[in-house]
Amino acid sequence: MEDKLTTIGFDADDTLWHNERFFQLTQAYFADLLADHAECDHLMDRLLAAEKRNIRHYGYGIKGFTLSMIETAIEVTEDKVPAAVIRQLVEAGQEMLAHPIELLPHAREAIESVAHSYRVLLITKGDLIDQERKLAQSGLGELFDEVEIVSEKTSDTYRTIFERHGDGPEASMMVGNSVRSDVVAPIQAGCWGVYVPHGLVWEIEHADVPVDNPRFRELRNLGGLASLVREIP
Repeated sequence: MEDKLTTIGFDADDTLWHNERFFQLTQAYFADLLADHAECDHLMDRLLAAEKRNIRHYGYGIKGFTLSMIETAIEVTEDKVPAAVIRQLVEAGQEMLAHPIELLPHAREAIESVAHSYRVLLITKGDLIDQERKLAQSGLGELFDEVEIVSEKTSDTYRTIFERHGDGPEASMMVGNSVRSDVVAPIQAGCWGVYVPHGLVWEIEHADVPVDNPRFRELRNLGGLASLVREIP
């Protein structure tokens, strides 16, 4: 495959629109509901452990997060959690699923700035229905040549996608806020990986930034994407 850049992939959550802050607000609400049963730090540790266990069952997204909160509530109360609390957790998850999309600064302009010269893809992971809802509400859908909603972002995932919709990983770039999913995995596949820090990152997505890799780049925000792309061969 040629190495000339021809295809650019964008992450969605916390790259193009806000996402993680709604999880953190709901976690704070969860901690308040269970305050009589567990200290906040202990409760968050138990919740994170449940989320890690449950990814293989429920995947990523709000539905799995809600079920993990319910499971944690049952555990920390030794099966004595009131039904009213379960109902409040279900309602909290429903509110998250209905929350309006808020685009991050420069999201539309960044996509438009490269769409005329490159194939542009949306590559996101999570619940299919919820991700489709967010994309529809974002108003960005018509800007992408293809949309891929995947269960996990691995190097093999990126190889498959960029071979299917582009000229292979060596001619492709991935832009996102997660070092683990949007930078390290694409670079391992042979892509360029562009890190756009968001500030709020789910602990499961933490990884060491590959600053010494020649295919790693970092932007303060999406406003610098067009200039960065012009520097790539």
